[in-house]
Amino acid sequence: MGSFNLFRRRRELMPAFERSPEEKALVRRLDTFFLTFGCLSQIIKYLDQQNINNAYVSGMQEDLHLYGDELNLFTTYFNVAYCIMLIPSQIIMTYVRPSYWLPGLELIWGLMTGLMAMTTSAKQVYVLRVFLGLCESSAWPGFMTLLMYWYTPTELAKRMGFYHSCQGMGTLFAGFMQASISSTMNGSGGLAGWRWLFVINAIITVVWGFAGFFMIPDLPNKPNPRAFWFEKNHGEISMERLARNGRAEPKRVTWAGAKRTFSDWVVYFIAVLYAATVLGTYGYVYFSLFLKSLKNPDGTPRWNISEVNAIPIGGSVINVVFVWIWALLSDFLRTRWTLIVLQAVIGIVPCIIMSIWTSHPESVALSAAYASYFISFVCLGTAPLIFAWLSDLIPQDPEARSLVLGVSVAGYYAISAWSQVLVWPASQAPYYKYGWQSALALLVLVIIMTCALRYVDVRYLLPKREAFQEELDGQEVGRKDSVSGASDQAGNAGPSNRDRKRTQSPTVNEM
Repeated sequence: MGSFNLFRRRRELMPAFERSPEEKALVRRLDTFFLTFGCLSQIIKYLDQQNINNAYVSGMQEDLHLYGDELNLFTTYFNVAYCIMLIPSQIIMTYVRPSYWLPGLELIWGLMTGLMAMTTSAKQVYVLRVFLGLCESSAWPGFMTLLMYWYTPTELAKRMGFYHSCQGMGTLFAGFMQASISSTMNGSGGLAGWRWLFVINAIITVVWGFAGFFMIPDLPNKPNPRAFWFEKNHGEISMERLARNGRAEPKRVTWAGAKRTFSDWVVYFIAVLYAATVLGTYGYVYFSLFLKSLKNPDGTPRWNISEVNAIPIGGSVINVVFVWIWALLSDFLRTRWTLIVLQAVIGIVPCIIMSIWTSHPESVALSAAYASYFISFVCLGTAPLIFAWLSDLIPQDPEARSLVLGVSVAGYYAISAWSQVLVWPASQAPYYKYGWQSALALLVLVIIMTCALRYVDVRYLLPKREAFQEELDGQEVGRKDSVSGASDQAGNAGPSNRDRKRTQSPTVNEM
């Protein structure tokens, strides 16, 4: 919070800014149409992405004879393709309207999801997972980038948090759907329950994908003409909001911008920090395998298929609730870094417990293992905070923000593509040799890196933001002087009420 307070004290004599009714109406419409589309799309995306785990424990393993590490390889093929396409997608989205690009790819991955129901071998699944990875790579980073353009710093983390929490909702609904389908539709039409899961997901994806052509507003300086809910003055208001908060307007990624981004340390630092936060909390992904491995004293499964799919729903609820909590606290307290550190500290607890349990299961109560998996869901809210922080760190460079976000997510998938096979092999479940220990080391790294970035930000990056804000203020004063001169010639004295509000509004730089 220090950099925010420093900047606030510099402008403390300025009158408090109050949003106009028009601006409040714009934010309400953005939430109603833009954010709603993104959230539901993210839920559907995660249904499509994560249902492979639900299908695997619901009959897919036996039907396709998957008795090695095929489940890990399904994730590997997906992650490799996701990684390859992610950065090009971020660049393409600055040249092609997002309202064409994002929904178009959603329609394609919906069709790929439907084809999963027809697979008869692991090789066919590998191919489809590649296409799914190529298409889905655009969704999460692309939408997070758009959020940076449409929402102010005091609004951003909440929206990013709500959007990100939909991953947990997707996991929640995937478990609920598979549990319901296994008990009601298994065998209907000659299809196994796990195949029906893919069919239903595909239908939902394609139907909702069409809505994106009308619900995504594109960019403040290039609004979507098909967005029926977007009024003519909303673009101007959005541009004013960017300038008022020290944000540069959207622009296409150029070779010069790419060169500038990759010659700076921020892209590499944020990429490592993001990968470490995600991989450090990765153990929760294999909760269902843990449940499926448990046996009664007579050797029978402790939990049936429906229960294996249903029990992790509790973890998904915890995930959703705490992502909201972290995001709301971030905007309310004007801090990102302290909450990232706090989540890492919480995540260390289950890592320690499970490191002991996996090597000496007789020395740790099974209830502690259950609790550890559920606790792991508490600390999954770092991504919105990291990228809201990124928006605060370099508000003057939209090209760099798009690329840094893309590189960060691509870097995580590049590492995950091979690391999860080595660190979390399905054949070792649930007694992983190195999984929880590796996660513990990564979370310690997160704490160190976050504190270091906080120091560098206050010491070196804050002055750059202040200089950029002063440049924007100077441009605004020049514009108003020009408008005032023209008004004087027309017999109109003084700036308009809206211009006075813009002059009064403080720039917020939150950390």
